[in-house]
Amino acid sequence: MEPMDIVGKAKEDASLPKATMTKIIKEMLPPDVRVARDAQDLLIECCVEFINLVSSESNEVCNKEERRTIAPEHVLKALGVLGFGDYIEEVYAAYEQHKLETMQDSLKGAKWSNRAEMTEEEALAEQQRMFAEARARMNGGAITPKQPDADQSLES
Repeated sequence: MEPMDIVGKAKEDASLPKATMTKIIKEMLPPDVRVARDAQDLLIECCVEFINLVSSESNEVCNKEERRTIAPEHVLKALGVLGFGDYIEEVYAAYEQHKLETMQDSLKGAKWSNRAEMTEEEALAEQQRMFAEARARMNGGAITPKQPDADQSLES
């Protein structure tokens, strides 16, 4: 029988992307240091086990507070319980940085935000243009603007 982790899947199913982990490992070391493949695999397994340990303890903290969703505060408390209290401040700073970057990315990537500011007439005109392009692609021909009279006959 296979060893099972907390969520009921075989431990072999839980892993981290090797390429990403290798990149992180290499970034942390001086450029002249090489890491054997076995050592990389061991480091990845250690990271998986650490995540399992912190997740499990976070879940226990969460359950003690009679909550159903693990919050960042639960993770920070779990780190303290597990003896990683010295890292709490640094982890919290990384979390705050992540929140800030995520917020900035969502503001930059809001490509649909301009669309929401369209007037109804602009939205209708854009919709008609897109329908015309789709019709042209479907018919294999060039894009031809649709006549307004033809639109009215379709609506009736």
